[in-house]
Amino acid sequence: MKRSAAEPVVLFVDPGFAFRRRVRRRSRRLPVVALLAPALLFLAAFTYWPLLRVFADSMMVGRFTDQHALGLDNYRRLFTDAHFARAAWNNAVYAAGTIVPSLMLALLFALALRDTTRLTTVLRTLVAMPLMIPLVAAAALFSFILLPGEGLLDFYLAKLGVPMINWLGDSDLALGSVVAITVWKNTGYYMLFFLAGLAAVPQELIDAATMDGAGAWRRFRNVTLPMLGPTLAFVVPIAILNALTQVDHVVTMTQGGPADATSLLLYYIYQQAAQNYDVGIASSATVISVAALLALSLISFRLIERGIHYES
Repeated sequence: MKRSAAEPVVLFVDPGFAFRRRVRRRSRRLPVVALLAPALLFLAAFTYWPLLRVFADSMMVGRFTDQHALGLDNYRRLFTDAHFARAAWNNAVYAAGTIVPSLMLALLFALALRDTTRLTTVLRTLVAMPLMIPLVAAAALFSFILLPGEGLLDFYLAKLGVPMINWLGDSDLALGSVVAITVWKNTGYYMLFFLAGLAAVPQELIDAATMDGAGAWRRFRNVTLPMLGPTLAFVVPIAILNALTQVDHVVTMTQGGPADATSLLLYYIYQQAAQNYDVGIASSATVISVAALLALSLISFRLIERGIHYES
């Protein structure tokens, strides 16, 4: 029996369909929430809550007096402190002197040792070996190597007629010595990431560029380097993080001296909090350091992201 065109169409909707659909959606989300819960609790307890606590302490004025209040006086004292200005400048020099050379050396070593042979395996091990040494132990080792007059470095320089040099006691050389130790320590670490990135570069692209007459430099600039975009986007923020958080060697070797020549931001925060008991100014410096770290990481990622090529 055919239905006429004018006859209305009646739709029957199950009233429990929408409810059952919501229940199914929630049942799918429960395993995801359960798996993420430990990580979220860890982040909340050890990242987000400490950040909120530090920010609150930075706004607390007159903490150890009866009339404490919220305000920006800690930041005013911080920006007028000459020691903070020196630590910020030292950290900028330290970052520029460690990030660029260590990444360039790591990339050069990775390019030179990308082919797996017995010799390159041994050389990779030697380059990556400083990664296995804790930074405190490396700092203690270099304290003896750089000992004025009696250290291993001065011993061999004396054979070349170079007079004794106080590498860690001279304010003009101390920061450079700390930078050199950091580059030695971090280069092998970054090289491992570049080796992994080079292994993902398709060999057919390099072969095609070679057949087109491209030399070694053009192949690196036009093929290899663009394909290393994801690796750079990962390594550069790590290098920035290390430049702002590595302070063990400063504590072990120089304690920020001589005359604040090697005082970095994290060591300045340690001095204010643990030695001067000025929690307000230490918290303010921490907030500024975290903000600078986030800003530098975002800027570097945005700049590198433009040239990133992801395999489909």
